Amino acid sequence: MRFEDRVVVVTGAGYGIGRAIAVAFGREGAHVALAGRSTAKLEQVAADLGPSAPLPLVLPTDLRDDGAIAHLIDTTHGSFGRLDVLVNNSGIAGPTALARDIATADWDETLRVNLTGAFLCARHASAHMIAAGRGAIVNIASVAGRMGYALRTPYAASKWGMIGLSHSLAAELGPHGIRVNAVLPGTTEGERIDRVIAARATAEGRTSDEVREWFTKDIPLRRMVTGDEVARAVLFLASDEASGITGQAFSVCGGYQMR
Repeated sequence: MRFEDRVVVVTGAGYGIGRAIAVAFGREGAHVALAGRSTAKLEQVAADLGPSAPLPLVLPTDLRDDGAIAHLIDTTHGSFGRLDVLVNNSGIAGPTALARDIATADWDETLRVNLTGAFLCARHASAHMIAAGRGAIVNIASVAGRMGYALRTPYAASKWGMIGLSHSLAAELGPHGIRVNAVLPGTTEGERIDRVIAARATAEGRTSDEVREWFTKDIPLRRMVTGDEVARAVLFLASDEASGITGQAFSVCGGYQMR
């Protein structure tokens, strides 16, 4: 129960990695504020936490809306009187296409959700954390933030930006007792990667099985990682066990070798 009575905000908590992170925090005693666009999905995650977990908050939030983000953070702090951890997980895959064929609107949408949304969440949350003299922020980036990623330029750019955001916030917030780190998942099992594989297969004229093999062939473990494996890294970085760790980008990728 490393997080008993602590308060955690998880964005994009309705599915995939975000769901795994939220459930893991709840099982370790945290009061979890579940943020995302789908009320139904968030309510299902709240139910999945089980009766032994503290009662979570379900707060449907559009991460493109600064006012909605302010409401998320202030409601969470107002409900519990504290805010200990922010996990910026919310993100979209963005388009799968050559950069020259990507519409400006699709570029803007990807950066707005994946990077600007995280910045706004951190801006609002850090005000409460500075007042308390403590806190931890964990940003979910990607191994795509350390490589060129053909056909996924907006997504890769947003994840490179997320790593830079993490380093910069760590430098600014460290003197206030706030730690900021990034977790970089590799190819992760779930519905999102299935959609990404299907989109790349269509764009490249290959089968989904061929693309799936392409995604895993350079992973020494020869498999995708799981949401639960990513969640364990997030909980470690948010915990007192990582009290001396900030400004780091921590890969959970099965040993993925960059192309």
